[in-house]
Amino acid sequence: MNPPPPEDTARTAKLKDNSHLANMALPEARQQSYEEIYGPPENVLEIEVRDPRTHGNGRNMYTDYEIYVITNIPAFKLKQSSVRRRYSDFENFRDSLERESARVTIPPLPGKVFTNRFSDDVIEHRREGLQQFLRIVASHPLLQTGSKVMASFVQDPNWDKNSCPHPKVSSWKAIVRTFAPAMAEALRTPRPGPK
Repeated sequence: MNPPPPEDTARTAKLKDNSHLANMALPEARQQSYEEIYGPPENVLEIEVRDPRTHGNGRNMYTDYEIYVITNIPAFKLKQSSVRRRYSDFENFRDSLERESARVTIPPLPGKVFTNRFSDDVIEHRREGLQQFLRIVASHPLLQTGSKVMASFVQDPNWDKNSCPHPKVSSWKAIVRTFAPAMAEALRTPRPGPK
């Protein structure tokens, strides 16, 4: 058998000389928080669509939704905010965003509903769709940091749908985009047969 190399012998001797350190108590290690380890996240933009409320009677009924925002992005005036918006406000916002950010593909809104639109299931389904829409839009880096329309829509309680006028419907494409989701839903809904 070969003797161990000289460096291993030196290392073993050094460990034996420091064996008294093994009995010493080590100070307790304090667990670091996520922010201490990684620092605060650069851009935080959390958006929640919640608390749908239906107002009015008869033909004047409508539902609005609370948009709750937490952010640290300088383009937004408030770190935390809450505003209420109707579906028609979301339509206007989407159109305005499309004009403001022509190079960004803006996702579609959940389709219009013509029957049972005030039922709890329909309202919840629409709330989920509006939240998904806003989260997709908010996750785009150009819209997060450079869209005045976005910041205003989700934070300004005095946001005026007239400040961002609807584009004129000048093509069949715009008409189809508006009504296609509702028509597809209507065709999927089973109808009772003749009696």
